[in-house]
Amino acid sequence: MRIIPGIITAAVTLSLSYAFSHKLGQIPPLGNLLSPQTGFWQNAEPIGEFPREQLVLPGLTGKTEVWYDDRMVPHIFAENEADAYYVQGYVTARDRLWQMELQTYASAGRLSEILGPKLIQYDRKQRRLGMVYAAEQAVKKMMEDPDSKVAVTSYAAGINAYIATLTPATYPVEYKILDYKPEQWDVIKSALLLKYMAHDLAGFCNDLEYTNARRLFSPEDFNLLYPDFHDATDPIIPKGTAYAAASAKAMAPPDSLIAADATFMKFKMDKPDPANGSNNWAVAGSKTRSGAPILCSDPHLGLSLPSLWYEIQIHTPNMNVYGASLPGAPGVIIGFNDHIAWGVTNGEEDVKDYYRVQFRDGVKEYLYNGGYRKADLRVEDIKVRGGATVHDTVAYTVFGPVMFDNTFPDKTAGQTFLAMRWKALDPSNELAAFNKLNKAHNYDDYVNAITTFTCPAQNFVFADKAGDIAIWHNGQYPVRWKDQGKWIMPGSDSSYAWQGYIPHDELPHIKNPVRGFVSSANQRPTDSTYPYHLYGEYDLFRGLRINERLSAMSAITPQDMMQLQNDDKNLFAAAAMPMIRKHIDSTAFTAQQQPYWQLLSSWDFMATPDSKAASIFNTFWRHLEDTIWQDELHPKDTTILAYPQSITTLQLLLHDTSFHFIDNINTPQKETLSQLVQGVFATTVLELAELNKAGKLELGRARGTDINHLSRGIPAFSAQHLNTGGGQHIVNATKQTHGPSWRMVVQLSDKTEAYGIYPGGQSGNPGSPFYDNAINDWVAGKYYLLHVFSQEEKDDAVIRYKLVFTGK
Repeated sequence: MRIIPGIITAAVTLSLSYAFSHKLGQIPPLGNLLSPQTGFWQNAEPIGEFPREQLVLPGLTGKTEVWYDDRMVPHIFAENEADAYYVQGYVTARDRLWQMELQTYASAGRLSEILGPKLIQYDRKQRRLGMVYAAEQAVKKMMEDPDSKVAVTSYAAGINAYIATLTPATYPVEYKILDYKPEQWDVIKSALLLKYMAHDLAGFCNDLEYTNARRLFSPEDFNLLYPDFHDATDPIIPKGTAYAAASAKAMAPPDSLIAADATFMKFKMDKPDPANGSNNWAVAGSKTRSGAPILCSDPHLGLSLPSLWYEIQIHTPNMNVYGASLPGAPGVIIGFNDHIAWGVTNGEEDVKDYYRVQFRDGVKEYLYNGGYRKADLRVEDIKVRGGATVHDTVAYTVFGPVMFDNTFPDKTAGQTFLAMRWKALDPSNELAAFNKLNKAHNYDDYVNAITTFTCPAQNFVFADKAGDIAIWHNGQYPVRWKDQGKWIMPGSDSSYAWQGYIPHDELPHIKNPVRGFVSSANQRPTDSTYPYHLYGEYDLFRGLRINERLSAMSAITPQDMMQLQNDDKNLFAAAAMPMIRKHIDSTAFTAQQQPYWQLLSSWDFMATPDSKAASIFNTFWRHLEDTIWQDELHPKDTTILAYPQSITTLQLLLHDTSFHFIDNINTPQKETLSQLVQGVFATTVLELAELNKAGKLELGRARGTDINHLSRGIPAFSAQHLNTGGGQHIVNATKQTHGPSWRMVVQLSDKTEAYGIYPGGQSGNPGSPFYDNAINDWVAGKYYLLHVFSQEEKDDAVIRYKLVFTGK
């Protein structure tokens, strides 16, 4: 019988040998991952001082130094811009290579190559969005501009110089876990990253949902659900501003053709988070204690580790810029230099339209202006790890790629063909705008820079040391007739195409306003007197709160601005509670419900981490919206429809407590708002009772914030259950996985005084002490002093580590 243990031992040994040298499903070869020589142990970084390094690299033309401060922020001192961008690429890759490459794979629709067949549909969607096509067009424009060409090619060369130093032992740990290796960086990857951001910020539209709503509801009800303007709108450009007559006009074709085209649609399009937005503002010296302007910016985006942003200073003879860069793109995206500061918020406009296209002979030809045109057929080869390559043919029309056809999202006979016209697919060079802003000296330079920025639409806020402040609702917006782009249009007639763009000098903008500040928080850019039609989904209450506070403040300091960026006041809830009180009968509450009402009715509307009332309100409002809209907007025939914005629902309830959508069409009786509110509160208490019993009713525990690793599958590399306040409609827009991704406050005094923080750390290596070192301070609302060094400060005590680069 002794032979049996021997056989078992041999079998186990063989099994372990196989497991340690082969992938098992999505598990990498464990032998490589756990090896002391090549595994994840090699990715641990020491805590403490770092030595001075000297590196000799091909392609550099002069000597470049990089000083790392106490937070491992690199400060690059180069003799020319080509070397500066080369070194920026090198040091960014050294800290963030896996993140940089993964994001370009995601943008290009290549995730199946490394993650397998479950990502095929995602990759098909990205290809049909035209992301690679858009990046190719952007590269052409970059190469036509000498400054952009230097920046993007030098940056790529620096990244490749770093990749050339890697061995399997020194690959970032995610490559080891996922069992693949980095590839060479091409300039198209930087373009893909910028297009990825364009999708996040300008990829939202409701054409499909609105087409269904137009079919189901009367024009009056459609406008009730999806209005162009809201009461109490506090636009970016103050109400009452006079606008010149529009110099460009759009000729509207017969509306009857659009109405006839509004047939049943079952498509469902994945969309970016509608909360992708930001706050920014600039205060004139007349309102500050120092007499110098103060500029503030905090972009609200999905939170992840490694962090979205990478902090950096770049110093050359013609430029000294500091701020947040995007790993994968040269230069600084949000920041300041020796003369100016700038920040951005999302413009929120819809710049994506769908057209119904009639094809014949498969997708080879389509009907247009009375005849048939040949489509440009682009065969997308999607490589799949562990599977066969998928070949997807995408037809390009005069409008753009066919997003939906008889093979996507599934193979359905008779499926409608929809082509997509999206501004992000047009040739453009957004990199040029940031390149110019990085070196700008004054207002004229700022305006010259942003004219080259077309998509995504952004509100560029500006301040300079001469005392000027300004904001520009910037981008290329189609000149539309009323309601153009709200629903799917006929693709067989050129009269439904875009008819040019709003001239740049007619875009909403303002310089040095009387009120002493400019601001934006993703609200409408103008009141209804603006002569062009701009459509989108806008916020309201963050902008109201910011303007309310800035109007009341004087002798403002940077610390006051930090406090405002962390402001937790919920003006949406403050507007809603009087209506809720009016329609609730507190005498009818049970013993279980009464304490919840006492908390909610006495709330000061501050959504702090310890607020139980904030959790109660958020849950109550979610249930109230579902109760009002679900019967009409979730019909049994699976028609895809969009809920009205929360601010629309609130405005309706404040103005008409008996509008007909309050009644549940699926019940014989007619419900009243009071009945709904009472029932919703009971449902809210039932949902929250277990949380309360567990001692987790406070906002920071009930919701909190999770900053997940980009892989989404490695909790150990994430920061979860953070005790945060804030939320939707709140200046501190922190939510569960979304929020202020970079907070910056810049006072443009003689010696610039700047502060900033983002939720993460400079390193993308989970084994580094600088991977997530700023998260707790970010949660606490703290900021770091941003060190902007001059060459004379080479011995500053904050400098911990130096790299010296020379060319071969």
